[in-house]
Amino acid sequence: MMWAIFSILVENKPGILFEVTHMFRSRNFNIDSIAVGVTENPGLSRMTITTYGDERQLSQIGKQLDKMIDTVEVRRLDEHKTVYRELAIFKIKISNAEESMEVNKLINAYGAKAHDTRKDSIMAELTSTPDQIRAFEELAGRFGILETARTGMAALQRSGA
Repeated sequence: MMWAIFSILVENKPGILFEVTHMFRSRNFNIDSIAVGVTENPGLSRMTITTYGDERQLSQIGKQLDKMIDTVEVRRLDEHKTVYRELAIFKIKISNAEESMEVNKLINAYGAKAHDTRKDSIMAELTSTPDQIRAFEELAGRFGILETARTGMAALQRSGA
């Protein structure tokens, strides 16, 4: 199984998100993450979808997406030629001042931002690659993660790639 990033340019109209996700569901493909937003052209939106599969399945996903009426462009991005990031927010439990200092050190080490510091918890905002987010989550887990929210990945291919 391999990981793939699909960048899909679609017409910005009601129902397109449903159509794309329905295509995945009807063919028994799983969406690992999805992020959608309007582009520099207000008539178009860009969907970034990450998924797993073998080469045949991933090729099939690309072909099926390309066949859709409201799809303008489908690209399977090479992770080595792409800038991709995800936003994650963690509410981390803290029991005392020492743990608060340790969590703040962890937040700083990952280039995250601290928010809503309370006596029993602190929120960390981290924008990074999924691997870095997982690594942060693993280290923060020893304090206790109370809640997590993640955006899904946004990605653009590098110029000249």
